[in-house]
Amino acid sequence: MEWHVTDAQSLAIIDSEIGDHVFSPAEYEIVRRVVYATADFEYKSLIRFSERALQAGAAALAARTTIVVDVPMVQVGIAYDIQNTFANPVYCSMEALTRPQKEKTRTAWGIETLAKRYPEGIFVVGQAQTALTTLVDLIEAEEIRPALIIATPVGFVNVDAAKACLQDSLVPHITIDSRKGNAVVAAAILDGLVDLAWQAYGQDGHGGN
Repeated sequence: MEWHVTDAQSLAIIDSEIGDHVFSPAEYEIVRRVVYATADFEYKSLIRFSERALQAGAAALAARTTIVVDVPMVQVGIAYDIQNTFANPVYCSMEALTRPQKEKTRTAWGIETLAKRYPEGIFVVGQAQTALTTLVDLIEAEEIRPALIIATPVGFVNVDAAKACLQDSLVPHITIDSRKGNAVVAAAILDGLVDLAWQAYGQDGHGGN
């Protein structure tokens, strides 16, 4: 993100209110971004990182891996950071050209189409729980092997089961252990990860602009 003095002041307030924590420095950077984006401190106890999720995600970003998102709000939220760093291709499932299908939502059908096209992509599900369920089904069928899944949809129906299946898989992932979540949270997580990856990989000749 583009930083302003008020951002630094806000993050300082967040740091003082969060106080002691058990996160690694990289995990904490993601957590404070989410708290900053939402003004909701409860997220500090709800974000779950699978083992090596941040390392795998950062490496995939640096390798210009395609990013697939579920809704335009996530795409807009990450566009500035992506364009000014690694410039990964970003596709939105709602804009994927697909055959209409009654059994699935447009978002789920779109993400399935894109997942089969980019089976080792980075997937960001900020809103549509049907998209997350579709991804989990494809993982279990061994049709895709994502580099990273960020999943923060609001959960009322079946989303806990999908998250549990994701946790049982070997796919690196970042999720919210709660019904809470939205596209803003997903975008904040990916923006934080992009900045961490750029610090790690972007300044040594592999970076873009």
